[in-house]
Amino acid sequence: MDQTLQERLHLVLEQQRAAFRAEMAPSREVRLDRLERVRRMTAKHSEALVKAISADFGHRARQETLLADIFTVESGARHAQKHLRDWMRPRRQPTALHFLPASNRLMRQPLGVVGVVAPWNYPFYLALGPAVGALAAGNRVMIKPSELTPRTGELMAAMVAEFFAPEEMTVLNGDAELARAFTALPFDHLCFTGSTPVGRIVAQAAAQNLTPVTLELGGKSPALVDRSCDLKLTASRIAHGKLFNAGQTCVAPDYLLVPKDLVEPLVHEIKLAMRRLYPKLGGNPDYTHIATPRHLARLRGLLDDARAKGAKLIPSHEEKPGGRALVPHLLLGVNEQMTVMQEEIFGPLLPIVPYVEVDHALAYINRHDKPLALYWFGRDAAMREHVLSQTQAGGVTVNDCIWHLGQEEQPFGGVGASGMGAYHGEFGFRSFSKEKPVFHQSRWAGTRLFFPPYGKTFDRLLGLLKRIA
Repeated sequence: MDQTLQERLHLVLEQQRAAFRAEMAPSREVRLDRLERVRRMTAKHSEALVKAISADFGHRARQETLLADIFTVESGARHAQKHLRDWMRPRRQPTALHFLPASNRLMRQPLGVVGVVAPWNYPFYLALGPAVGALAAGNRVMIKPSELTPRTGELMAAMVAEFFAPEEMTVLNGDAELARAFTALPFDHLCFTGSTPVGRIVAQAAAQNLTPVTLELGGKSPALVDRSCDLKLTASRIAHGKLFNAGQTCVAPDYLLVPKDLVEPLVHEIKLAMRRLYPKLGGNPDYTHIATPRHLARLRGLLDDARAKGAKLIPSHEEKPGGRALVPHLLLGVNEQMTVMQEEIFGPLLPIVPYVEVDHALAYINRHDKPLALYWFGRDAAMREHVLSQTQAGGVTVNDCIWHLGQEEQPFGGVGASGMGAYHGEFGFRSFSKEKPVFHQSRWAGTRLFFPPYGKTFDRLLGLLKRIA
């Protein structure tokens, strides 16, 4: 590895470390100011971000950037500002009877320097979203954007440098070599968003320094359709959830599980819904393109592989748009030998798996890695609770897709192969803090009765403790 690159990264880290040591307990006013600067920075450069992200994608719907990248950062910062006083407050904790009149409290302290590795699909939000939690908790932040969105990365570096001193927050752009060196730094916490295979590599690199990690990794998120659902409404919401950002969303529904007799009518309704959302694909400013030529080639390869292995491909539109706009496809007759059923799709392809009994569908979900998201559509409350209790997932939206991601009052994160740790709102504040227990001993502590020399008094007191503790 390039020695100069390593030295440069360690220099930036040490600069932030030194600044943190000089101010290990930033006041609420300091943290509020940093959060306000995130808001002002985002508002000032929102139009530039729209253009940069669209240029990186080949075309990205303006409204999707405004909602998913810009609004989310602004609202997350505003939520943190509103609740910061309560989050920072030390908590009184219960004290066991045999330790009275001593007392317990829990202090929330910043960790130090937090590293953030962001992906290309929501390049601003997935860089600044975790940064908001880290700044609210009183940390310094180093961000590594994806090299697949270079214009956005360069813009973020300039924006952050305009509003923040480098020892507060900084953006470091570079290729995969820089990413490897970045994840090997001895951060106080590392937050990574990306694929499960790369997440394993990141976790191994962080483990060398015993760096705690938050990993948001994605996976094959199922949408389970119950026969009690409103078919037309379900189709509309699945179509939107799948085609938002052209399916390039970590929590997009990856495949559908549908009662066998509802497959045909649901396919019909989903096609109609997709055409309502996007009457045409070519030249439609609302329809986002696939971000890179390599990713487009991969998605076309998934279609070719599925077709060759017997799947029926149903395009949503009878047109061939230019650029990197990919026609959405529904896939029927899929099986687990097809690559599309083995890898996270991350595009506008939607396999449909029929089922007869709901427990067969649940068994299918549970045979595979735990997903980042799970969706359930129906009106049968008892069945809903059965599905929720018999599956594991990072998060769930009922009767819609994706929206659990936007809840600042709920944690967002994966489980198992879809990730570990969580952020958003207070959950991010806590992830990027050390909750330090403090025990305050009383002058009149009864614990002196347990000092040596030991004898019958010790035995009697220990017996009493066993009865009351």
